[in-house]
Amino acid sequence: MPLIQITMGAGRTTEQKRELLAAISQAAHETTGTPLAAVRAWIVEVPADELMIAGETLAERQSAGNAH
Repeated sequence: MPLIQITMGAGRTTEQKRELLAAISQAAHETTGTPLAAVRAWIVEVPADELMIAGETLAERQSAGNAH
């Protein structure tokens, strides 16, 4: 059974996260032959003020219009 953890900065919509989880689950199913019902995937969100990218936090990037 594949166990897939996706760690990403907070700020995506529920629908975006659902679509990502569905796509990742489907890809795991197709590439490993594991039944889709046995694939496990989840998202761990890092708060935007706790993730740094090139010396600035994700929150700073988001407020400046450079999100994600």
